[in-house]
Amino acid sequence: MKKLSRLKGAIARRFAAWADTKSLEEREPLYVDWLRRVPFVAMHAACLSVLWVGWSGTAVAVATALYVIRMFAITGFYHRYFSHRTFKTSRWGQFLFALLGACAVQRGPLWWAAHHRHHHRHSDQEKDTHSPSRHGFLWSHMGWFTSPASFATNLRAVADLAKFPELRFLDRCDAVIAILLATSLYLVGVVLASFAPQLGTSGLQILIWGFFISTVVLYHGTYSINSLAHKIGRKRYHTQDESGNSFLLALLTFGEGWHNNHHHYPAAVRQGFYWWEIDLTYYTLVLLSWTGLIWDLRPVPEQVRSARRVGVAEAA
Repeated sequence: MKKLSRLKGAIARRFAAWADTKSLEEREPLYVDWLRRVPFVAMHAACLSVLWVGWSGTAVAVATALYVIRMFAITGFYHRYFSHRTFKTSRWGQFLFALLGACAVQRGPLWWAAHHRHHHRHSDQEKDTHSPSRHGFLWSHMGWFTSPASFATNLRAVADLAKFPELRFLDRCDAVIAILLATSLYLVGVVLASFAPQLGTSGLQILIWGFFISTVVLYHGTYSINSLAHKIGRKRYHTQDESGNSFLLALLTFGEGWHNNHHHYPAAVRQGFYWWEIDLTYYTLVLLSWTGLIWDLRPVPEQVRSARRVGVAEAA
């Protein structure tokens, strides 16, 4: 009975989003927990089902729309709001943003923000858990989050957010959001197959394209900022890390590719500092501000933008 109890406890620790107050430095060394790898590998393997379900214009459109919506949720809400608080919103708005971000299947808002804040405190130093220069490209891209040391949410790093019970609920039950999204997409496909057969789709096809393929592409788009954005691109500012500005990554991630700008001054809602630096997330946040849903968007101070070749990056 004791062995069974220990096994259940181990599984619970690996698959439930428990939070603690330890910093990453106080936890175990970084290594791959292969049991934690299983869901990640399964997401990729499920994409191969496209060989059986085929494709349709409807399925591809759903996958594309979900990529766009969820990339914006990650960049605009998980990153620029929860991690850096670059604008303000109501408590209801905050919850809706967290819920939409959780649909990206990249863990909960507190976990995401805590790790990102840790990254800015130790960017490309030994304590940065996803630095390609310190731990290798593959680890920075898709290895670090499978380590037990990276599993829990450091509540001390997000004390301003952890006081909201609804955010803590989403952080612990993030897997439920993913399951509900997948189930909803399957049901949408079933309905379309029944009432609009001319679209040539089905429940399984919408599930595979809308959930699995779209999510996996979204994964690697997001991960590219941890890995590629610290290996390629132009350094406009002399920050204390290897971040670079990349037009291609900025297009792929709706503005996150202006990564050297961001590390120079993380407090700004805008990451494309100049008009020619396309930042789709920023443009969308401006539109949202016109509705009154968000407000007090923090700009880039002119002295920050013009201070090229600065040796010390601004604090988050």
